[in-house]
Amino acid sequence: MQNEPTSSLVGEEYEVEVGPVAHGGHCIARTAENQVLFVRHTLPGEKVVAKVTDGDTDSRFLRADAVRILEPSKDRVEAPCPYAGPGMCGGCDWQHAKPGAQRRLKGEVIAEQLRRLAGLTPEEAGWDGTVMPADGDKLPPGEVPAWRTRVQYAVDADGRAGLRKHRSHEVQPVDHCLIAAPGVSELGVEKREWPQMAAVEAITATGSNDRQVILTPRPGGRLPLVELDKPVSVLRVDEKDGGVHRVHGRAFVRERADDRTYRVGSGGFWQVHPQAANTLVRAVMQGLLPRKNDTALDLYCGVGLFAGAIGQRIGEKGAVLGIESGKRAVEDARHNLKDLDRVRIEHGKVDQVLPRTGITECDLIVLDPPRAGAGKQVVNHLVSLGARRIAYVACDPAALARDLAYFADGGYRVRTLRAFDLFPMTHHVECVAILEPAEKGL
Repeated sequence: MQNEPTSSLVGEEYEVEVGPVAHGGHCIARTAENQVLFVRHTLPGEKVVAKVTDGDTDSRFLRADAVRILEPSKDRVEAPCPYAGPGMCGGCDWQHAKPGAQRRLKGEVIAEQLRRLAGLTPEEAGWDGTVMPADGDKLPPGEVPAWRTRVQYAVDADGRAGLRKHRSHEVQPVDHCLIAAPGVSELGVEKREWPQMAAVEAITATGSNDRQVILTPRPGGRLPLVELDKPVSVLRVDEKDGGVHRVHGRAFVRERADDRTYRVGSGGFWQVHPQAANTLVRAVMQGLLPRKNDTALDLYCGVGLFAGAIGQRIGEKGAVLGIESGKRAVEDARHNLKDLDRVRIEHGKVDQVLPRTGITECDLIVLDPPRAGAGKQVVNHLVSLGARRIAYVACDPAALARDLAYFADGGYRVRTLRAFDLFPMTHHVECVAILEPAEKGL
């Protein structure tokens, strides 16, 4: 008997009852045929009409948008942003949810990932189940915190700046992004045209007046004369090597955290929320409790945020080694921490550099890996060093949970876990887990 040919279900509509939230900014529902739907623009408990945006009759699951809300949740609000909704900007996931509900949803995702991937209950992870807002972000429904200090605008064929639609290269032009920080909005990127450009990234620093735009030309495109509403440095992405090069102004912005100034060059990584760096440093230092003469590792150290914080707290006879794969970030970290003789920064990938250091033990470890996590190989190496405390900073709860399971296999338990809503209106959430040898918890 021949199998029926696969056919696309894109555009099909299903009336469904919406189940729990899932990692990624959507909720789970099922069709009458029991096919799983990942539905955006809805909330748990709602009854909606879901329109399929991706998938066919043979797909394990379908992606869909809630295009009509038949029975709304009590947590639903009208999205404050006119560009939030089915088929429009993909930058925000939860504009249609009350702020407190957004944090509850993120907490449910963290709890589900911990249970499924690490076999941990919130209690076993030392977590009270809450996701804390950043200072100043606790706003009433209908108001949006303007927190995003770095906005990557895409540019459409007509030279209009906008934001990508969900899972698409298509551009949604915008005249104002509600979550953009005031320093970004004041530049006026959305108000002017960007001929021959593919992207414009706008950056405003926290703790200084530095502003920067990074231009990515289309193939063969020429840079425009950049005249924005505020003084700004201009950089460009090279078409051939992908490197970021200075056009005029500073090649870096100056950020401020933990009573130190950090130079961040060429669009390098820095936490996007203006309160994030200080919030995370406090959480990490409160968890690690550095002592005089401690030895420490700062892995995936970026421009040296945590290495600097630890280096200031361990006295002259302590030592910190930071490892970072980004060449420019290493240069910045060495510049930022040049007053701390006890801090050394090595360039390279953690899994390659760490074994070459010859380090066999240390007192403290902090790691802030990329979204994919540290992985089993790195974790196994870390547990062999016998650190008294390990601080794991994670922007992805699934990667965190996977790595926590590896740490458990190596004899480390989670002492405490804290979660912070440093990306309001989106599904992203930041966690800080503090680990210690399991026998200490007995």
